[in-house]
Amino acid sequence: MPKVATKSSPPPPQRLIGYARVSTEDQLNDAQVDELRAAGCHRIHQEHGSGATRTRPVLTKLLKDLAAGDVLVVVRLDRLARSVSHLLDVIEDLEKRGIHFRSLRDPIDTSTPQGMFSLQVLGAVAQLERALIAERTRSGMKAAKARGKLAGNPGLRERRPDAIRAASAARERAYLDELLTSAQSWLPTVRQLRPQHSWDNVVRILNRRGHDWTVERLRRAVHRMVREKLAEPELLARSPRRAPEDHLMKLVAAITIADPSLSLREIAAQLDQMGERPARGGRKWQPSSVRALLDDAHRFGLIRR
Repeated sequence: MPKVATKSSPPPPQRLIGYARVSTEDQLNDAQVDELRAAGCHRIHQEHGSGATRTRPVLTKLLKDLAAGDVLVVVRLDRLARSVSHLLDVIEDLEKRGIHFRSLRDPIDTSTPQGMFSLQVLGAVAQLERALIAERTRSGMKAAKARGKLAGNPGLRERRPDAIRAASAARERAYLDELLTSAQSWLPTVRQLRPQHSWDNVVRILNRRGHDWTVERLRRAVHRMVREKLAEPELLARSPRRAPEDHLMKLVAAITIADPSLSLREIAAQLDQMGERPARGGRKWQPSSVRALLDDAHRFGLIRR
């Protein structure tokens, strides 16, 4: 019998998700909400906080919950980002996850060629800004040295308590700012693997993806995110104790959870690159050995089929 042509179902409509932020508790989001609603946003998330505020729990949760095909919509760019570099980092992460971004009052819409061009121009401006700041800093230090002035904070050189406290607070703010900027690139993997998998395995998976973590630095980062109520406390729970021979099973399970699209052969190649010796001897991992460990991981409940 001849095949009957069937119409392919149309792709699901894009979900427009709005985000509105005002600077103080006594202001209202009404104007932003009205614009976002008029633009067709299905849901609108509202947050109170100044532009300099680094902890934005509503935005952090929203970015985590967005799915491929969604469009994040804001009224103006300054409602979302603290700086141009922060804006570019957020948009880059969204693009990697198949999520678009749109600003109603700015020519930024990553679902259109014109919007992507505007974004590239913005990136070039940010790069120029960083270069100019670095050049001015070097020139200022050179001029100060010529006048016999020492670089750095005089209060710190004199060990004044107020200067030390201020410098410590500035370092903590900068550290949290760095975590918030990069969280979307590593925190989802931590959420996938912790606490069922050890910190060591989580670090190995992240570093295979281009990161540069140590167990100590990753635990400190997660502790800070939990303290700021930007991550779940259960991520810090102790991982289950298992026999030493289960190490390879847990590692294979962690690799699979972090990237379910990997084939048995690709997992085997990763184990070879990590320097792990095959459980049954030999020099190289075989797909059959990986399959056996995955079957064990399914049986112990580390992975769901």
